[in-house]
Amino acid sequence: MKIAVFSTCKYDQEFLEAYNTGHELVFFEAQLSMKNASLTQGFDAVCLFVNDLADQQMMEQLEENGVKVILLRCAGFNNIDLDAAGSAGIKILRVPSYSPEAVAEYTMSMILTLNRKTHKAYNRVREGNFSLEGLMGFNLYKAKVAIIGTGNIGKALYHILKGFGCQVMAYDPFPDQELVADGLHYGTLEEVISDAEIVSMHCPLADENHHMINHITLQLFKQGAMLINTSRGGLINTQDVIEALKSGKLGSVGLDVYEQESKLFFKNLSADVIQDDLISRLISFPNVLITSHQGFFTREAMQQIAMTTFINADAYAGGLKLDNEVQI
Repeated sequence: MKIAVFSTCKYDQEFLEAYNTGHELVFFEAQLSMKNASLTQGFDAVCLFVNDLADQQMMEQLEENGVKVILLRCAGFNNIDLDAAGSAGIKILRVPSYSPEAVAEYTMSMILTLNRKTHKAYNRVREGNFSLEGLMGFNLYKAKVAIIGTGNIGKALYHILKGFGCQVMAYDPFPDQELVADGLHYGTLEEVISDAEIVSMHCPLADENHHMINHITLQLFKQGAMLINTSRGGLINTQDVIEALKSGKLGSVGLDVYEQESKLFFKNLSADVIQDDLISRLISFPNVLITSHQGFFTREAMQQIAMTTFINADAYAGGLKLDNEVQI
């Protein structure tokens, strides 16, 4: 197949070329948008990432251009209008799992960094400041941690936290019985966030959980609690989180995702004036750690993404069963 690959960096191209199974690949650094949708003319497929928006208008354009399938290099598909895809006859294939341990480990690194303030200590020592003032953390051993969503990533984080000796609890509409048998306590969202010192988000984004962390649920948090989100930016109301930081309700926040990240993440904007006032305010807090959606970014995950992408492409091109199709 002839595949147009959008939102690509050098590392994407390296891994996709290494695992290509004979398809014709054309790489575009830009995100797919209506401004460049004409580039898809003559392609059988487009290969998209988390911030490529394929709404109804885009689906109509892709159908007109002859595109038959969208290959997602990610598990989530909240950026895809599934109804429009169905109407256009376009198949959606995804990578359902790629090293959930990568995101879970990264989540743990954010917890450790915010708690023990190693990012601050690093900068201090480089400036000759060896003081310990302001660097005190707390023991993670026996600390109460709430995992919101126990899919593959939440499950991997549970095992890591268990190794640290944390008291782990979880909320998920569909409890994992294997974890229940292992001793994980499930409760309601309100129960677990009100009892935890650390709350970590690991849900897919859907209409029903958009902004599930908001001014109402934040009031249930323990004073000074830590909030981590390495899942989807839309799970939290950013303005409400800012207010909770200002009041001290939240003691620290770690974000690897952001609701408006498509305009910012995966780009070098160091010479530009950031126009997003919310993220500019977040960055100004000394107790906030923001990274640009790099939780997945390990060698193993990139290999799995590339391999599964071409398994999907081969299955579609060969008329085989589409195991990773998003049902419309």
